[in-house]
This record gives sequence, C-alpha cells and structure tokens, in this order.
Amino acid sequence: MKLSANLGFLWKDLPLPDAIRAAKRAGFDAVECHFPYAVPIDDVNAALAETGLPMIGLNTWKGGDSEFGLAALPGREADARAVIDQAVDYARAIGCRNIHVMAGKSGPEAEAVFRGNLEYACEQAGDITMLIEPINDRDVPGYHLSTLEQAAAIVTAVGHPKLKIMADCYHIQIMGGDLVRRLEKHLPSIGHIQIAAVPSRGRPDEGELDYAWIAGALAGMGYDGFLGAEYRPEGPMEDGLGWMAAIQSR
Repeated sequence: MKLSANLGFLWKDLPLPDAIRAAKRAGFDAVECHFPYAVPIDDVNAALAETGLPMIGLNTWKGGDSEFGLAALPGREADARAVIDQAVDYARAIGCRNIHVMAGKSGPEAEAVFRGNLEYACEQAGDITMLIEPINDRDVPGYHLSTLEQAAAIVTAVGHPKLKIMADCYHIQIMGGDLVRRLEKHLPSIGHIQIAAVPSRGRPDEGELDYAWIAGALAGMGYDGFLGAEYRPEGPMEDGLGWMAAIQSR
C-alpha cells in the first residue's frame, strides 16, 4: 500500500519545500498538505520535481479559526467560491490531484448552501477531484459534516463524478466504529483515505486500529490509492517512522 505524508501535520517545523524533501528521504510515496498558499508555486514545483513525489491533496482556505471552512456557511457563498477558485488555481499550478473543500461549522439548515458550493467546485474541477471529509464532533464540535454516511448521502445528492469522500479512519472510527465494513460499503464514493492512531491521533502503530491489517483489507477490496499519514508525531519525525514498512508491504 502506498503512503502519503500529510505535511500539515508532519515536518511542520520545515518550510513546505523542505518538508517535501524530508518526506522523500523518509520513504513516503507522495505528499499532501493543508494550506500552501503563502508558499511560492515555483518553490513547491521545484521540490516536487527534485523528489519525484506527487502532491495529491490540499485544502480550501479554512477562514477564521472559529469557522473551520466556508463552504457550508450561509451568507458566505461568495467567500466560499473565492477560496475554491484559489485552491483550483494553486492545485493546477502544482499538478495536485485532489482538493478538500472544507465545510465549516454550521447546522443542518446549511445543507443546501454546502451542496450548492460543492456543485460550483465540481464545475471548476477539470481533472481535479473534489473531496469532502467527515470530521468527528469531539475534536471539532459543530462541524457541518461528521459521519461517513452523511458524506455518502451528500455525494449521492450532488451526483457529480468529480465529488468524492476523504475518509479519515481516525474520524470515522470515533464516529461509529466498524471501520472496515463501513469503508467497504462506501468505497465507490471514496477518493482518498487517511490514517492516524485512535484515540490519540498519534503514530499509526498505536491505539485500537491495526493499520497493517486494514491496509491488507483495503487492498483486498480493490483500493489502489494512497493512505495519507495525518497524525501528530511525538519527538523527532525520523525516530517515529518504524510503522511504515508494515503498511507498505501490504
């Protein structure tokens, strides 16, 4: 199974181009990030070309710290679409494959706004896949999208082939458990999978989930994408990468 380093969490002490280089040295197969917009595109492209790693994901801008995204905020449609345009432009310039459209904190009354903004995002997508991510309501109370089943219903309702789910195993396990069966059920709607320990969000070899086994199960289902390592490391990054080999061998 191929592994992607999420540079929003890993090597956070390094500038993004240097973090890309560090991910290559560590043996990752790809990289992804959160908000690269302050980094010159030429610098990112130089690091990607030097390492040969693909950039497989970035996020739309999250807005203010209390918002955690803009796409499901009534009255902020113009802002939401502006950050979608920003993400599309940046992603195209660096050859990035996926954009996570961040919903934000809002209630069910905002669902029509969210779906409308997702339709807009898909119209701009071209060869980019738009992703929505359910985020558990323990870490981010009030986030508009919290379960895998809710995300699957939105993908079905929008009905656009460029809209998929970013399935973060950490969030999904917290919001309902039965992780592998639920991933299998919704696999046709999943565009990317991320991993971290539950409940700590630490290294993937900690906690209640056996990711080596899960990687084998996903391969058996026909999942041929990346597993994105989006976890909070403890101590020096290079001292905590022993978990990778067991997953990459699956």
